[in-house]
Amino acid sequence: MTYEAGIAAGREERDLFLLEHYASPLPEEDQVGFEGLDYYPVDPAWRVRGTFTGHEPKKVQIPSTSGMDSPYTTVGVFDVGIGESTYQLVVVDDGDGGVFVPFRDGTSGTETYAGGRYVTVEAADTESAVLDFNTAHNPWCVYDEEFVCPLPPASNWITEPIPAGEKMYQRSQLR
Repeated sequence: MTYEAGIAAGREERDLFLLEHYASPLPEEDQVGFEGLDYYPVDPAWRVRGTFTGHEPKKVQIPSTSGMDSPYTTVGVFDVGIGESTYQLVVVDDGDGGVFVPFRDGTSGTETYAGGRYVTVEAADTESAVLDFNTAHNPWCVYDEEFVCPLPPASNWITEPIPAGEKMYQRSQLR
């Protein structure tokens, strides 16, 4: 399977989950007529390698969509160059055995959710790791405001636009 086909398969799986799964964050009334999310075209250049530096899990307060800080566990930082800038992004434990980076970028609030998106850290058990922004996705609170989601800490605000992954969900994506 090619890289592009793998990304396309992952997107189909996510769309199907949102449409049919009992745990979908889409309210039932939005599942009727849901035709899938809007994504940026796949661009292998947005699969970026950086350095993951782990640290002992540390409880921190991170702003959330509830308007209050909520406790989350950070497990390290991901150093990466994007455009002309370098960033040291905070890596958060997802509670299910994986780690992710909540981030905002130059598309936040225009083409993507203003509160930011999430991207999984691949191979976080080694020093050299990957962020594949083609898999960047919206947090559940985009689909249903009853969900409380962590917002990216200021260190995870990327100035450059990252035209990869999911775009902003619009209810107009329904039939």
